[in-house]
Amino acid sequence: MWRRLLKFFVNGILTIVPIGLVVYVVVQGFQFFDSLLGNKLRESLGDGLYVPGLGILLTLVLITLVGWLTTHWFSAQLIGIVEYILQRIPFVKTLYKIIRETIESLVGEKRSFSKVALITLPNNPMKMLGFVTTEDVKRLGDQLHDHIAVYVPQTFQVAGVTFLVPKEHVEILELSPEEAMRFILSGGVSGS
Repeated sequence: MWRRLLKFFVNGILTIVPIGLVVYVVVQGFQFFDSLLGNKLRESLGDGLYVPGLGILLTLVLITLVGWLTTHWFSAQLIGIVEYILQRIPFVKTLYKIIRETIESLVGEKRSFSKVALITLPNNPMKMLGFVTTEDVKRLGDQLHDHIAVYVPQTFQVAGVTFLVPKEHVEILELSPEEAMRFILSGGVSGS
């Protein structure tokens, strides 16, 4: 009888925990993005007139408006001036460049993480999955002319390690980045 109850309990955990975590992340994300502009709207409109989600909607409209403005000469010049100023301030310029290049690599025209790499470890039968981030690392030194950068995420985390790997040790797989990321982050449990 106890084994049966334990089995029901484990099945309940396997059902509730993934659903609960997804709901929690979605709700927290919604509240965070809604609060970006929503708190100011709530102050202006008052709690009685504010509708949850209005902050997200306004944020999306503002981001789209900025994107539209960057395509016009005057606005592009203004944004160029702001970027010029940011790139002249110590520490801020490094932070700005890292954030901009990371966002461009995820959603821009120069998308990284679009090629899934299988790395063969020398003198070892083990292999690692990762994502090619750049195939040109010569700027780091002449001895790296035949290397590429491969980002290897860590299981159950959003952290990872970037390896500079000889090209002959890397095989590009016909696997979508989403499937590979799901496989890696779940420790091989998902995405197979």
